Amino acid sequence: MEVSNDAHTPIEPSPVAPAPAAAAPPPITRGPVIEESDMSQADYEKLLDQYDKVKSLAEGEVVRGRILKVLENEVIVDIGYKSEGVIPIEEFRDPSGQIRAEVGQEIEVLLEKAEDTDGYVVLSKEKAEKMKVWDEVERAYNEGRVVTGRVIERIKGGLAVDIGIRSFLPGSLVDVRPVRNLDALRGKEFRMKVIKVNKRRGNIVLSRKAVLEEENAARKKTTLEGLDEGKVVKGTVKNITEYGAFIDLGGIDGLLHITDMSWGRINHPSEMFSVGDDAEVVILKYDRERERVSLGFKQRMADPWERAAEKYPIYTRIRGKVVSLTDYGAFVELEEGIEGLIHVSEMSWTKRVKHPSKIVTVGDVVEAVVLDIDQEARRLSLGLKQTEPNPWDMIDQKYHVGDRIKGTVRNLTDFGAFVEVEDGIDGLVHVSDLTWDKKIKHPSDFLKKGDEVEAVILKIDTENQRLSLGIKQLGPSAYDNFFAVHGPGEILEGTIVRTADFGAFVELEEGVEGLVHISELSSARVEKVEDLFQPGQKVQVKILRLDPTERKIGLSIRAVTEAGDISPERYSSGSTMGGGGTINIGDFAQDLRGDKKKRRKDKVQDEDDSEEEYED
Repeated sequence: MEVSNDAHTPIEPSPVAPAPAAAAPPPITRGPVIEESDMSQADYEKLLDQYDKVKSLAEGEVVRGRILKVLENEVIVDIGYKSEGVIPIEEFRDPSGQIRAEVGQEIEVLLEKAEDTDGYVVLSKEKAEKMKVWDEVERAYNEGRVVTGRVIERIKGGLAVDIGIRSFLPGSLVDVRPVRNLDALRGKEFRMKVIKVNKRRGNIVLSRKAVLEEENAARKKTTLEGLDEGKVVKGTVKNITEYGAFIDLGGIDGLLHITDMSWGRINHPSEMFSVGDDAEVVILKYDRERERVSLGFKQRMADPWERAAEKYPIYTRIRGKVVSLTDYGAFVELEEGIEGLIHVSEMSWTKRVKHPSKIVTVGDVVEAVVLDIDQEARRLSLGLKQTEPNPWDMIDQKYHVGDRIKGTVRNLTDFGAFVEVEDGIDGLVHVSDLTWDKKIKHPSDFLKKGDEVEAVILKIDTENQRLSLGIKQLGPSAYDNFFAVHGPGEILEGTIVRTADFGAFVELEEGVEGLVHISELSSARVEKVEDLFQPGQKVQVKILRLDPTERKIGLSIRAVTEAGDISPERYSSGSTMGGGGTINIGDFAQDLRGDKKKRRKDKVQDEDDSEEEYED
């Protein structure tokens, strides 16, 4: 054990000076045998002194002795008593296992028993040393001095420490902060204070925390006097958390926040620091009243954004690494501290990118174009698609309205089918442009995904990047065939398919309908069409007008009955047809045009909606 008044001056137990070498050890005797006739006055007085000395020795006392013999299992020691003492050889064995005992060596021993069954004095070198240590420990306790000890092992509640005597160091007093792994301290030497001594019970309690607190208080006072904002100081990483690292500056801890560790992106402080690392940091803020210190590490270097606008002008091509993905784009690191965002809308000319992971992944090295830079706001906008030509810029030069193209059905929606014309270029076939002859409820009734189809280009809109296609336009419609063989004045039989306020629609052939205006239903005034005709009813009609361009047919029932070609009795509902009159072609054409405008408006709306609903 070492006990000291300060941190640098250990106090060792008083050394035992070696005795001068003797010519030969005296013989082992049970005590002096003196014949009275041979005893002189000097010898008698000497014997009296020896007797007084023997009387003064008591069991439990520490005395000095000299080694007479070193035997195999014991050491014989002379303490000036009436007989020699015996000490087990093991008490002279050092930590390395070597016996440290020599004839003539003087040592301090404890007189345990005045005489055993063999007449020897029972001595203990080990207990004498412990008693001496106890004395030193008690003095250290009373004077508040520091002792030095080595950790032996971890025990319940703390550590067992050897300070010459086995002592206890509670876990809560090992450090100023909680120590999680006490096992890691085994074999280490610490400076501690004795905070409790009970010699009778053999109990010694130590505190390393008390020493550290005193040392920290002294260091803290010195450190605080030298702290100034902007000053570069050195410290040691004491603890690491999710949000930063605590740096010991010398009795006071400063916080190095994760945002002040690097100009670049880091996910956890452990990527840059470990506990025990030396760190050179800048004092960013010092609150003297609260004794709080904010530190910076990246501030030792220049801010890369200071010259970003000069280094990365607009339209510059750059290379960087994808470091993060979000729902709205990908962040690309150009250099440490400078990142740019590639928005999902800037990833592809032709594809509607739903998530950036469809195009790039974290760790990819990509080439992009600088679209915008705001040095003050520290924002950099990048474009990925700008590294390639926009295929829509050339679309109107490669294709023209009326051209026939071939493509693959990529997707089906309620309003039509998307057909890939070439890589990155899709055209929409609206449901109304799938077929002339059949009324289909859904494009899947006519096409399926993956079908190879031929279509006609109906419209090219490069500004909005839209291409309208038609499949039914590849061949003649039922109307074209009808117009080819029929003309005005012909009388045909048809079926009423639906009625409206302005007349009735009659199907003449499959896929061909004509309109009988309300004025051409009867020579009499008709208030409600459904009073005379119902869907499914067969009627005779006369063709009044054909419009191949608009694919419209004007019909008349009245013209048939007035010409006598058919008797009124052939019509149901007991209606009487008579009188004269002519068809109002203007009203008829206006109704047809209105119906066509409505259908065109619905088709355009469907195409607009397709841009938002279509997913590649």
